[in-house]
Amino acid sequence: MSASAPNSSPEGYCKFAIPKKGRLYEKVVKMLKGAGIEFNRADRLDVAICKAGLPITLIFLPAKDIATFVGKGDIDVGITGWDVVKESGVTVDRVMDLGFGKCKLSVQAPVVKKITDVEMLAGKRIATSFPETTKEFFKLIDEKKGTNTTISFISGSVEAACGLGLADAVVDLVETGTTMRAAGLEVVHEVLETEAMLIANPNSTHKDLVDLIRKRLEGFITATKYCLVMYNISEDLLPKALEVSPGKRSPTITNLEADGMKAVSSLVLKKEVPEKMDALHDIGATDILVLELENSRM
Repeated sequence: MSASAPNSSPEGYCKFAIPKKGRLYEKVVKMLKGAGIEFNRADRLDVAICKAGLPITLIFLPAKDIATFVGKGDIDVGITGWDVVKESGVTVDRVMDLGFGKCKLSVQAPVVKKITDVEMLAGKRIATSFPETTKEFFKLIDEKKGTNTTISFISGSVEAACGLGLADAVVDLVETGTTMRAAGLEVVHEVLETEAMLIANPNSTHKDLVDLIRKRLEGFITATKYCLVMYNISEDLLPKALEVSPGKRSPTITNLEADGMKAVSSLVLKKEVPEKMDALHDIGATDILVLELENSRM
């Protein structure tokens, strides 16, 4: 992609930017498919038209560029990380958090330096691939301490800067901490928490399609987190059963032909299904079934 906004979208289509490669790309594509936003991407092309009559053009961009294009209005809606939004300094609508790509942007220093307070780094050399966010963070410390912290931009392998003598500390993303520890670093202070999110231009003329995308993604995310638990229970035991399975909002309860019997359907978090089934069985529920969800609308 060139630095200018893509212009290969049909007239009047909503432009939707997603990461063009990497783990974030793979997660986003899986989510879009599950949400019914399908497309065919030709080899070496960074533009794809959605199927099923959706007037949406998918545009594949580096994740770090998506917030800028959305903020400028060249793109209507996009998926990227909160860290990228903050670094870009643009104004966008934070439509919804997507629940993956979670990590923390943190100040990290060599373990051997025993930095116990981030203010001990005031006036030192800091390397980062997030220079604007880092400058904003250390500005308050410098004003307080009367120092001038040096912020240097490094595009990759930030964690190696201290070992190479290029910096006294770094500001970098931490997911599991494995790379950080291997470099002999430790977290001194957390700057911000980030995860993948759906963002939109506040002035987009496609707010209806942005809302449609949001609803579809919400439906898919709900389907991946919940199962539908169905069971039969006598009316006198129903209150206890509902304490176990109150549902995401509320359960669906219907009458059975047998006197005093109810059929209950309730959304239950997947990770809680086994214990919920045990509890319902112990209360007296029968015919307990668990159904996987492919999609949903709340």
